[in-house]
Amino acid sequence: MADAHFFNDEPFLDHEEGSDLLGHGQYAHHVIGLLGQVRAQTETGVLALIGPWGSGKSSVLGKVTRRLRDDAANDDGWLVAELNPWLYSDLESLTLALFSEIREALPKNERWSEAREKIGGFGKAISPLGKVTALFGLDSEGLIQEVGNRISGDTSASAAKRKAEDALRKAGRPVLVVMDDLDRLTPEELLVVFKLVRLVGHLPNVYYLISFDERTLLDVLQRSELVGNSESRARDFLEKIIQVRLDLPAFRERDAGILVDRSLAAVLTSHNLTLTASEQERLSEAYYRYLQGRLRTPRAIKRFFGQVDATLGQLAGNVDIVDFLLVTFLRTSEPRAYQLLWQHRAELTGTSIDLPSRRDERPEQHLERWRTRLQDAGVAEQHLDSVIGLMGMLFAPLRQALGYGANTQAIALRRGIGSIDYFDRYMVFGIPDDDLPEDTFDTALQQLADGTPGTEADELLLRLRDDTQRITRRIQYKRTAGTPLPAVALLEAAAQQHGHLTAAPQGPFGLLTADFAMSILVKDLLADLAEPERPAVLKAMAKTADGAVLAARTLQRITSGNGADNPDHTQAATTPDWIGDASSLISREIAQHLTVCACRPTDELTDLQITLIWAWRHTDSEVCRTWINQRFDQGWDPLALLSVLLPPDRAPFPLIDHDTLQRLDALIGLEALYSRLGPLLDASAANPDTPQDDHPARILQALREHRGNPPASG
Repeated sequence: MADAHFFNDEPFLDHEEGSDLLGHGQYAHHVIGLLGQVRAQTETGVLALIGPWGSGKSSVLGKVTRRLRDDAANDDGWLVAELNPWLYSDLESLTLALFSEIREALPKNERWSEAREKIGGFGKAISPLGKVTALFGLDSEGLIQEVGNRISGDTSASAAKRKAEDALRKAGRPVLVVMDDLDRLTPEELLVVFKLVRLVGHLPNVYYLISFDERTLLDVLQRSELVGNSESRARDFLEKIIQVRLDLPAFRERDAGILVDRSLAAVLTSHNLTLTASEQERLSEAYYRYLQGRLRTPRAIKRFFGQVDATLGQLAGNVDIVDFLLVTFLRTSEPRAYQLLWQHRAELTGTSIDLPSRRDERPEQHLERWRTRLQDAGVAEQHLDSVIGLMGMLFAPLRQALGYGANTQAIALRRGIGSIDYFDRYMVFGIPDDDLPEDTFDTALQQLADGTPGTEADELLLRLRDDTQRITRRIQYKRTAGTPLPAVALLEAAAQQHGHLTAAPQGPFGLLTADFAMSILVKDLLADLAEPERPAVLKAMAKTADGAVLAARTLQRITSGNGADNPDHTQAATTPDWIGDASSLISREIAQHLTVCACRPTDELTDLQITLIWAWRHTDSEVCRTWINQRFDQGWDPLALLSVLLPPDRAPFPLIDHDTLQRLDALIGLEALYSRLGPLLDASAANPDTPQDDHPARILQALREHRGNPPASG
């Protein structure tokens, strides 16, 4: 199966020595039998092999000519001449070519010398001298001799034809002239061929086997002046030319199904792929609903699987094979519709921001919009529903509009084109430079699990930093699929990369930041670990300052169902023991990281140190409060600390809202804060002793407003 010939114009998966898959061998035998019957009844004739484009006419003709040539050694066997009428634009050239081919088909021994000579003489007699010179390659001396012969000898066409006829009768062997694809000629060229076959080439023991698509041929004839725009006249004309009509047997659904199965098997074997049960089910649904009606000829099937085989290449194992088959079908059958996929990539993958006019769009409106797009792309009316249905098997938004359930996670898990993480692979026929192949991804995970260095692991960690959202999603896909993951190694890698992430925000309004995507993955990976393992892993993550921030935030997320700030969570009666252990370990690491800033003024705190101070409250609020108040005792200005902790650019939100007040309570303790700021809070905003700097003044005013309304605990 793996040696199927998809890329030539010859039959494939139907070799002479193999099974007669399409029945072409059997029908070729039937044609040869009919040739014998025709020869027994008439000394010349025209047979026509008729069938639609791509139905296998050339395959049958090839089998007929091969078998006849195999039997040519017999004294009464058929001689075969093949003539390609496409190569000749006028009757004279075509006529001379015909007789040249017949002469070449005749045996080269002495018995046939007279027939060869007379056939050549007839060809020369009815053709202009220039044509003879071109075809027979006469030099200047031969040209002069030929002119003399024509002047002095008996060179009339009638006399030459009689001599050729006598020689062919005497030789006694039939010659079959084969001409394929007559339907592809122009009206003028077609009439030239028929004139040649019916009149000039009407010779004893010379028979013609021609092939064409009848519908196309009738259309061509109706464009000629001889026939005019009349199908009945075109049919009458054909009946005068053709004695025996050979209709190619119908290509049945069963035949198509067998050929599709064998072609698919050849592609899968060639690329070392197999189909899972679910893939077989999806492909069967797509084939019987949408593909079967378009794959109606052997050529259409061969062309389709040829394109699959040609473009699958490095994508094998990196895309969903069923999606790839369907996308390839779209590309080959509806190329302009295929171009719409890239144009509407965000919409099809569910990553676009809908226009206000579409937010309340009904499913039927969505489908009508796509019908219009496809019509504008040249999709025929009778194919619109099938193309939309096929696209619905690929893309969740269309599937939902069609009334079916659409699981976007399932699309991503199978690496379908409907996922933004895999879409580009289908459109560039390979793995883009900014993407990681599946085998590289899997190798990197294994290297991390084994603790062995490798270029694949290095590349994965680099992508985790620069393409955080996509890489974290791909790791999540493997989690969901139940693939064992090196959770500890990934958590430590995430801690090392945190604070150095460069990926731009994604999603509507840029809400999906790299930091958020990383934190969600880390939370899930930590939850996958057994509880006794978690404290040590979080401590290892907190060895760096950035990792400590991530560890503290992760602990808060995993212990808080709604993510609300709860300074007392470590004291909750239902808190598992591991949380207390982890909180203490992370708290100690944060304290160690902040040691260097204990003697610095608050205005010299770095952004990372400020973030660490805020994160500390998620681990051990009491230790955090104590440490900060000790810094106040040693010279830190409480208002100066608040000025760096609270950014001035929160507009249009309040500078200190209820949530911020809760966080300050967990971080410093409101009562302690009010006490230390007492004189400033008690002073009027207009008092000359009140700080005049805008930001500190706004902080004081906000605290004055909240002082009488302390936040509820928890």
